[in-house]
Amino acid sequence: MMTHRPALEVRTPQLAERDAIVATITSDATFKATEVAVAVELIDAALAASPDYLLLVALRDEGIVGYICFGPTPMTDATWDLYWVVVGSAHRGLGAARTLVAAMEASVKARGGRHVRVETSETEGYGAARALYARLGYPEASVLPDFYSPGDALITYYKQL
Repeated sequence: MMTHRPALEVRTPQLAERDAIVATITSDATFKATEVAVAVELIDAALAASPDYLLLVALRDEGIVGYICFGPTPMTDATWDLYWVVVGSAHRGLGAARTLVAAMEASVKARGGRHVRVETSETEGYGAARALYARLGYPEASVLPDFYSPGDALITYYKQL
Protein backbone atom coordinates (compact mmCIF):
# COMPACT_ATOMS: atom_id res chain seq x y z
CA MET A 1 0.00 0.00 0.00
CA MET A 2 1.39 3.41 -0.97
CA THR A 3 1.36 6.16 1.59
CA HIS A 4 0.64 9.73 0.58
CA ARG A 5 3.60 12.11 0.69
CA PRO A 6 2.79 15.76 1.29
CA ALA A 7 3.62 17.99 -1.67
CA LEU A 8 7.08 19.49 -1.74
CA GLU A 9 7.38 23.22 -2.40
CA VAL A 10 10.65 24.91 -3.38
CA ARG A 11 11.04 28.65 -3.01
CA THR A 12 13.35 31.45 -1.92
CA PRO A 13 13.41 31.66 1.88
CA GLN A 14 12.46 34.57 4.08
CA LEU A 15 14.87 36.04 6.63
CA ALA A 16 12.58 34.87 9.45
CA GLU A 17 13.22 31.26 8.35
CA ARG A 18 16.95 31.38 9.10
CA ASP A 19 16.77 29.22 12.22
CA ALA A 20 14.68 26.57 10.45
CA ILE A 21 17.24 26.45 7.63
CA VAL A 22 20.13 26.13 10.08
CA ALA A 23 18.21 23.37 11.90
CA THR A 24 18.42 21.17 8.80
CA ILE A 25 22.21 21.16 8.84
CA THR A 26 22.36 20.53 12.58
CA SER A 27 19.63 17.84 12.58
CA ASP A 28 22.22 15.11 13.13
CA ALA A 29 25.98 14.61 13.37
CA THR A 30 26.64 14.49 9.60
CA PHE A 31 28.58 17.76 9.60
CA LYS A 32 31.52 18.82 11.76
CA ALA A 33 31.31 22.11 13.67
CA THR A 34 33.66 23.78 11.17
CA GLU A 35 31.42 22.69 8.28
CA VAL A 36 28.31 23.97 10.05
CA ALA A 37 30.03 27.32 10.62
CA VAL A 38 30.82 27.68 6.91
CA ALA A 39 27.30 26.62 5.90
CA VAL A 40 25.74 29.15 8.29
CA GLU A 41 28.05 31.87 6.95
CA LEU A 42 26.77 31.19 3.42
CA ILE A 43 23.16 31.02 4.60
CA ASP A 44 23.55 34.41 6.25
CA ALA A 45 25.19 35.90 3.15
CA ALA A 46 22.40 34.59 0.91
CA LEU A 47 19.69 35.88 3.26
CA ALA A 48 21.44 39.28 3.23
CA ALA A 49 20.98 39.31 -0.57
CA SER A 50 24.64 38.77 -1.48
CA PRO A 51 24.92 38.41 -5.26
CA ASP A 52 27.44 35.61 -4.68
CA TYR A 53 25.07 33.18 -2.94
CA LEU A 54 21.51 32.09 -3.68
CA LEU A 55 19.35 29.99 -1.43
CA LEU A 56 16.29 27.85 -2.06
CA VAL A 57 14.37 25.91 0.57
CA ALA A 58 12.22 22.80 0.31
CA LEU A 59 9.07 22.74 2.38
CA ARG A 60 6.45 20.16 3.23
CA ASP A 61 3.42 20.68 5.44
CA GLU A 62 5.61 20.58 8.56
CA GLY A 63 7.89 23.37 7.31
CA ILE A 64 11.40 23.57 5.92
CA VAL A 65 12.91 20.14 5.29
CA GLY A 66 16.04 21.16 3.38
CA TYR A 67 17.91 23.82 1.45
CA ILE A 68 20.36 24.36 -1.36
CA CYS A 69 22.98 27.11 -1.57
CA PHE A 70 24.64 27.95 -4.89
CA GLY A 71 26.20 30.86 -6.71
CA PRO A 72 28.12 32.01 -9.75
CA THR A 73 31.72 30.86 -9.88
CA PRO A 74 34.04 33.88 -9.81
CA MET A 75 35.94 34.67 -13.03
CA THR A 76 33.73 32.46 -15.22
CA ASP A 77 31.02 33.51 -17.63
CA ALA A 78 28.57 30.66 -17.11
CA THR A 79 29.76 28.25 -14.39
CA TRP A 80 28.03 28.01 -11.04
CA ASP A 81 29.00 26.32 -7.78
CA LEU A 82 26.64 24.14 -5.77
CA TYR A 83 27.90 24.84 -2.26
CA TRP A 84 25.44 22.93 -0.06
CA VAL A 85 22.43 20.71 -0.51
CA VAL A 86 21.12 19.63 2.89
CA VAL A 87 18.01 17.75 3.93
CA GLY A 88 17.10 17.36 7.60
CA SER A 89 17.70 13.87 8.93
CA ALA A 90 13.99 13.12 9.46
CA HIS A 91 13.20 13.94 5.82
CA ARG A 92 15.91 12.11 3.89
CA GLY A 93 14.99 9.60 1.23
CA LEU A 94 11.83 11.43 0.15
CA GLY A 95 13.23 13.19 -2.92
CA ALA A 96 13.85 16.61 -1.41
CA ALA A 97 17.53 16.75 -2.46
CA ARG A 98 16.67 15.73 -6.04
CA THR A 99 13.94 18.38 -6.16
CA LEU A 100 16.27 21.06 -4.76
CA VAL A 101 19.00 20.24 -7.30
CA ALA A 102 16.47 20.37 -10.16
CA ALA A 103 15.24 23.77 -8.96
CA MET A 104 18.83 25.02 -8.67
CA GLU A 105 19.62 23.82 -12.19
CA ALA A 106 16.52 25.61 -13.54
CA SER A 107 17.57 28.79 -11.73
CA VAL A 108 21.13 28.56 -13.06
CA LYS A 109 19.88 28.03 -16.63
CA ALA A 110 17.48 30.98 -16.29
CA ARG A 111 20.49 33.14 -15.34
CA GLY A 112 22.49 32.02 -18.38
CA GLY A 113 24.50 29.35 -16.57
CA ARG A 114 25.80 26.39 -18.54
CA HIS A 115 27.76 24.36 -15.98
CA VAL A 116 27.55 23.40 -12.32
CA ARG A 117 30.57 22.43 -10.23
CA VAL A 118 30.31 20.53 -6.95
CA GLU A 119 33.10 19.74 -4.51
CA THR A 120 32.79 17.14 -1.78
CA SER A 121 34.75 14.83 0.47
CA GLU A 122 35.58 11.18 -0.10
CA THR A 123 34.78 10.27 3.52
CA GLU A 124 31.98 7.85 4.36
CA GLY A 125 29.78 10.66 5.72
CA TYR A 126 29.56 12.13 2.23
CA GLY A 127 28.74 8.85 0.49
CA ALA A 128 25.06 9.74 0.15
CA ALA A 129 25.97 13.07 -1.44
CA ARG A 130 28.31 11.40 -3.93
CA ALA A 131 25.61 8.88 -4.82
CA LEU A 132 23.10 11.72 -5.31
CA TYR A 133 25.41 13.58 -7.69
CA ALA A 134 26.01 10.40 -9.70
CA ARG A 135 22.26 9.68 -9.93
CA LEU A 136 21.63 13.24 -11.12
CA GLY A 137 24.16 13.04 -13.93
CA TYR A 138 27.09 14.86 -12.34
CA PRO A 139 30.22 13.16 -13.67
CA GLU A 140 33.31 13.01 -11.49
CA ALA A 141 35.81 15.49 -12.94
CA SER A 142 38.75 15.25 -10.54
CA VAL A 143 40.09 13.78 -7.33
CA LEU A 144 42.71 15.58 -5.25
CA PRO A 145 44.14 13.07 -2.75
CA ASP A 146 44.63 14.14 0.87
CA PHE A 147 43.09 17.55 0.15
CA TYR A 148 41.10 17.99 3.37
CA SER A 149 43.34 15.78 5.49
CA PRO A 150 45.34 12.56 5.05
CA GLY A 151 42.99 10.01 3.49
CA ASP A 152 40.31 12.59 2.67
CA ALA A 153 40.34 13.56 -0.99
CA LEU A 154 38.47 16.41 -2.62
CA ILE A 155 36.16 15.02 -5.32
CA THR A 156 34.88 17.48 -7.93
CA TYR A 157 31.81 16.88 -10.06
CA TYR A 158 31.12 19.02 -13.14
CA LYS A 159 27.87 18.95 -15.09
CA GLN A 160 26.98 20.66 -18.34
CA LEU A 161 23.37 21.82 -18.21
